[in-house]
Amino acid sequence: MADDLQSLKGIVIKPVELIQYQEGSVVSRMITYTPQGTITIFAFAKGSGLSEHTAPFDAVLSVLEGTAQVTLDGTAFEVSSEELIILPASIPHTVHAVEAFKMMLTMIHA
Repeated sequence: MADDLQSLKGIVIKPVELIQYQEGSVVSRMITYTPQGTITIFAFAKGSGLSEHTAPFDAVLSVLEGTAQVTLDGTAFEVSSEELIILPASIPHTVHAVEAFKMMLTMIHA
C-alpha cells in the first residue's frame, strides 16, 4: 500500500478516475494516510451502501459523480456531484447509492 500511495504524490490527479465500479459492491482506495488524517476514494454500485456506523473523527464526504442518500442521525439527505456533507464524529450515519456514485472521504484525525 505504501508504494501505491507514494506513486500519487507530486502529480495531478483526477480522483474520479482512480477507482472503478464493481457490480453489487462498494470499492475503496486510500490515496493518502498520515497520523493527521486520511483521504479515501469510494465507488458504490447502484443500490449498494454502508450500514449505520460512527467514526471517531469528523469526515467530509464529497460526491465526485452520481447521487447518494446519506442519513445522518436519522435525517436523510440527498447529495449529488459537486456537493459535500460533513459527518460529525460519533454521530451515526449511513450511505446508500441512489445511482452508481463515487465519493471522496476526507477524515481529519484530531
